[in-house]
Amino acid sequence: MSLRRRSSRVPQLLLAASLLGALLAPPAAATSAHRSTSGGTDGAGEGLPLRVATYNIHAGAGMDGVFDLDRQTAELRALNADVIGLQEVDRHWGSRSEWRDLAGELARRLRMYVSFAPIYSLDPAEPGGPRAEYGVAVLSRHRIVSAENHEITRLSTQDPNPVPAPAPGFGEVVVRVRGLPVHVYVTHLDYRPDPAVRVAQVADTRRIMAEDRGPKILLGDLNAEPAAPELAPLWRELTDADPEAPTFPAQDPVKRIDFVAVSKDRAGVRRAWVPESLASDHRAVVADLLLRRR
Repeated sequence: MSLRRRSSRVPQLLLAASLLGALLAPPAAATSAHRSTSGGTDGAGEGLPLRVATYNIHAGAGMDGVFDLDRQTAELRALNADVIGLQEVDRHWGSRSEWRDLAGELARRLRMYVSFAPIYSLDPAEPGGPRAEYGVAVLSRHRIVSAENHEITRLSTQDPNPVPAPAPGFGEVVVRVRGLPVHVYVTHLDYRPDPAVRVAQVADTRRIMAEDRGPKILLGDLNAEPAAPELAPLWRELTDADPEAPTFPAQDPVKRIDFVAVSKDRAGVRRAWVPESLASDHRAVVADLLLRRR
């Protein structure tokens, strides 16, 4: 299936805080850390440091099923990440998240820029009200200079008789890190046991990412483990940060389905880890990267 690239207007951007200084070491609660020299160097001055994270926020609910955005705000703040990819983000979606704009609220609380990419955008429950939206988001301390919401193959959860078809929700932003444009992508792949839709989504992802140049960072819940055959094509161009710890379910996790991955030619992974937390049904993945200008 030939897919066109779909762009949305640049979403609401919130002023970032001036949060400078040395990056902190991984928190004591980290369950695992892994150091990789693939595609990167550790020497001072040989790369631009950037801490990134991915976190499926479960529409604001913890492992206990209780909606608690204060708890998730504290968890995200503790990561001390410069860029965070979020999945399962509600925006005026329903009662489960109190009809709130979760991406916007988290950005304001953390004093970060935000870009939200809806997978679903439904008519408001009441005339004149906000649209009910669900999707993915990027939070960034660095200014977001552009944003797109790309279509990839999806099997809708809103259609009673879905068929695989192009749909939005593969978010991309460009942030400037000390003058260097960095492409950040956030995604949430299909959850079903049959990998057929994920196979198509991986192909779509690679095609979209191939159009861009410079350092690239993919953040997301891929709903498959690292060795899954459907993910294998991703590792041709990308390096898995590989924290060597499972992420799902958050309590006694047994599977690593949440990923930070970087372009092999322009970024390296210094370390990666999975903090222990029950603030969502997933655990976050955090990685300290070194970006190369060339």
